[in-house]
Amino acid sequence: MSDRTGIFAGEDPFRIARAWLKDAESSEVNDPNAIALSTVDADGMPNVRMVLLKEIEEDAFVFYTNYESRKAQEIESSGKAAFVMHWKSLHRQIRVRGTVTREDGEKADAYYASRSLKSRLGAWASKQSQPLESRSKLMAEVARVTAKHGTHPARPPFWGGYRIAPTEIEFWADGTFRLHDRFRWSWEPKKKSWIISRLNP
Repeated sequence: MSDRTGIFAGEDPFRIARAWLKDAESSEVNDPNAIALSTVDADGMPNVRMVLLKEIEEDAFVFYTNYESRKAQEIESSGKAAFVMHWKSLHRQIRVRGTVTREDGEKADAYYASRSLKSRLGAWASKQSQPLESRSKLMAEVARVTAKHGTHPARPPFWGGYRIAPTEIEFWADGTFRLHDRFRWSWEPKKKSWIISRLNP
């Protein structure tokens, strides 16, 4: 009999992830949807940075970024990424590894349009990850794109989403005496189902 009860109960890891994120939204002080996203460069050297997860779909996790950024270049090269969400307030975390595809259609347009005007214009102005001479140069570029695109800028062609389809999801919760609870969902492509394992802390 499975001992996955309480916060670990259920067979759908995406539903569990959404429930945990909802719990965090009422307890985490800042950015409960923040993830530490990891990629690797052409030499296999890892990179990690914080980004905001914008949606947990039925079979994927979605975030948005500049397609010309370093993270995007590394994702495009490898087609893979990993991330961890950690909530100090809940003493829980979720780890994900998987393959990545672009989300650059209507959903990306809709999300871009939902952002504040300054954020939309900033997406046009920033050459993300590229060297910047000074902040004044950046602000001058913001002014330039504001004059060019006005108050209803379209989504830049170099900006959009990425969808991470997990091959592995791990849920972790703090336990007494460091005897934590860990469960790993591993995707079995041939069976088109998840294999669930309890892991040692």
